Amino acid sequence: MVLYTTPFPNSCLSALHAVSWALIFPCYCVVDWLLTPFTSISCKKCHRANSPCYLQLLCIVLFTPIYLALLVAALPLGFLGFLLWFPLQSVRRPYIYSRLEDKGQAGGAALLGEWRGTGTGKSFCFATANLCLLPESLARLNNVFHIQTRAKEIGQRIRNGASRPQIKIYIDSPTNTSISAASFSSLVSPQGSDGIAQTVAGSIKRTASVEYKGNGGRRPSDEAVNGPASGDPNNGGSLEDACIVRIGGEEGCRPPEADDPATGNQARNGAAGGQKGQTPNHSQRDGDSGSLGSPSASRESLVKAQAGADGGGGEPGATNSKLPYKASVVKKAAARKRRHPDEAFDHEISAFFPANLDFLCLQEVFDKRAAVKLKDQLHGYFEYILYDVGVYGCYRSHSCCSFKFLNSGLFFASRYPIMEVAYHCYPNGRCSDALASKGALFLKVQVGSTPQDQRIVGYLSCTHLQATTEDSAIRCEQLDLLQDWLTDFRKSTSSSSAANPEELVAFDVICGDFNFDNCSSDDKLEQQHSLFTRYKDPCRLGPGEEKSWAIGTLLDTNNLYDEDVCTPENLQKVLESEEGRREYLAFPTSKSSGAGQKGRKDLLKGNGRRIDYILHGEEGLGPDWKAEVEEFSFITQLSGLTDHLPVAMRLMVSTGEEEA
Repeated sequence: MVLYTTPFPNSCLSALHAVSWALIFPCYCVVDWLLTPFTSISCKKCHRANSPCYLQLLCIVLFTPIYLALLVAALPLGFLGFLLWFPLQSVRRPYIYSRLEDKGQAGGAALLGEWRGTGTGKSFCFATANLCLLPESLARLNNVFHIQTRAKEIGQRIRNGASRPQIKIYIDSPTNTSISAASFSSLVSPQGSDGIAQTVAGSIKRTASVEYKGNGGRRPSDEAVNGPASGDPNNGGSLEDACIVRIGGEEGCRPPEADDPATGNQARNGAAGGQKGQTPNHSQRDGDSGSLGSPSASRESLVKAQAGADGGGGEPGATNSKLPYKASVVKKAAARKRRHPDEAFDHEISAFFPANLDFLCLQEVFDKRAAVKLKDQLHGYFEYILYDVGVYGCYRSHSCCSFKFLNSGLFFASRYPIMEVAYHCYPNGRCSDALASKGALFLKVQVGSTPQDQRIVGYLSCTHLQATTEDSAIRCEQLDLLQDWLTDFRKSTSSSSAANPEELVAFDVICGDFNFDNCSSDDKLEQQHSLFTRYKDPCRLGPGEEKSWAIGTLLDTNNLYDEDVCTPENLQKVLESEEGRREYLAFPTSKSSGAGQKGRKDLLKGNGRRIDYILHGEEGLGPDWKAEVEEFSFITQLSGLTDHLPVAMRLMVSTGEEEA
């Protein structure tokens, strides 16, 4: 399949579209500026001291006439641009595909040779997040603002969080069985001058700085300016070295030896970074200031081993070189040591996106300029990106015709090559949702190949359902359509047959903002949908019943900028307590009148509204293959930038064969 790198079939149409949008854009901006003061809600928590109410009213009185005059002046040009823009939408393609050519064969193509589908399994990491990158006037309804700045900051945080090395830390303590933030985090080790990550004995603590500077997309020009990146394989360092840091007793840090099966299993299960061909340690890029993001990004939650005043003994620089295990390619082992022995997989509230993130599905990236800024930042780590997904203008379905002012808001990024893409717009959007082309994006990616040259592929679906609470029937119809479209997509893109299997399917994953939860009484219809019988939700026990560790992903917009949650580290700490979750997460609306927000939350049970999902299917995979969840995390790294918590899942695909 040929992927569309431009929104129009030829350069002439692209030029006409550019001219039409140049005529429309001034009118669009003025309308946005005009509406913004009236749609702003409680930025009070962060701006009241600097911008009292009377100043806001004064600004409205002063600037509203100016904006109205500008709007009158811009309308004729805007109308002319609309007449040119509208017919072009009938031939517009439903997405734009972008590939970072600088990576060439050192990027996704190199990853394909790492897994041959024999002997061992492989883990893949997925994440999804709702970013609320709407036009400014609409974003402020959710108490978020400055979308262009937010888009760049979000991209930096995701890129830097995903490109860091992953090292597991287990704390062995006979007196404390609780899970601290430092007990299962990704460790950033200070790097020596020789480029080899050092692991030193000493204490583990939360730190206010980060030694690792991430940059997933190292360009030749960067190296010419900054010199070779520390940790670059060509410079003596390697991310294939992983370390399981065990704290307890007299041990500071020791590598798992080959004859230590318990610790070896941790290495195979825990370290997800550093296979051959993956993104290496990188030079500093725009926004990387010694932390995983900007100065406002979380710096405290990333723990590191720091040398004690008395030294730790041993040669720290040579520790990792003894490790014989690759990071993402792991052996199927039922006896992995986990933080939660009663669970089949590990789970946590993390201040960072998981290291070595493979696939990223985003929603509400509606603004075109913000999407481009986000793409430019994420290309530092992800080689393949789809953005500006959806349709504009008059959209005709079998039952109605509606006008789409906004695209679908869907955005997809991958480290692996994209083979096939399909997009479908939901025909039954209602109210404000009908103005956007919300729908489903289906992708087929190649993740490896067998010795017999069979392709190993995976299927991903990204969607965003109807938002209004009372529209349960519409969401159920959309879930029905999602399943039907996905079935058709798999049939139309499969080149295999029972007699001649040319492809092996490694995973089938659905990500997105479903806009319903598994605890609200108003969402019972969606909770019992057949989708949850075909696909597994790692956080769910059954309809209306969540696992005890699952928390809500929708934040209370009135408290987004409280000091207690204004950084990823602070938000992580708050959400680890029941009181904090009740204060800062959104809960199902109460039908009883007269109860205040705080009083209502005191009466609620559960851990908030979890409306962002990652589901995985077990049907249609390769023969005797099995996909099992290895880790699941709720991520706070985007605190202050969106009103949702991102979620991530690491999926282990095992082939049913034992390693020789």
